[in-house]
Amino acid sequence: MKIIFIRHGKTAGNLEKRYIGKTDEPLCSEGISELGGKKYPDCELVIASPKKRCLETAKIIYPDLKPVALRGLEECDFGDFEGKNFAELEGDSYYQKWLRSGGKLNFPGGEAVGDFKERCTAAFEEAVEKYRECGAISFVVHGGTIMSVLEKYAVPKKDYYDFQVKNACGYVTFFDGEKIIVSEQI
Repeated sequence: MKIIFIRHGKTAGNLEKRYIGKTDEPLCSEGISELGGKKYPDCELVIASPKKRCLETAKIIYPDLKPVALRGLEECDFGDFEGKNFAELEGDSYYQKWLRSGGKLNFPGGEAVGDFKERCTAAFEEAVEKYRECGAISFVVHGGTIMSVLEKYAVPKKDYYDFQVKNACGYVTFFDGEKIIVSEQI
């Protein structure tokens, strides 16, 4: 099965380099125009995080397909870091500790990293099982969601942060039910 992973377009929070997880921001004008200027692979079905930024992105990229909003694909709840950027967190001792851990510590007051990854991969597994007859599915989701799924399934095996992707970008992959092969970046 061909799986296309696309990270949503830019939001105001993305432009300010803020941790935007559970915050339900719409796309900003720059994000909308950036999406309109790119060509994306065709698909039969679009599955999206239920957040505005993902649903808006899906409708711009695939205007003739109604996205299926799937809970579980949302970005991580960044807890006390939510809505803040590096400059605002610079003096926070836990933030410094989190950075030194390589982002492996849990977010204070937020979602545990392991729980987040498990939630995302479970939603992905549910979707590909339910729509296994589709030849090509586009997942319009968040960067962390893409990284979680690819960390678990992509071969060769890589670290979570090796799959970082910019807004409005992503990966074209093939999934055989056990592993994902990345064929190209978008």
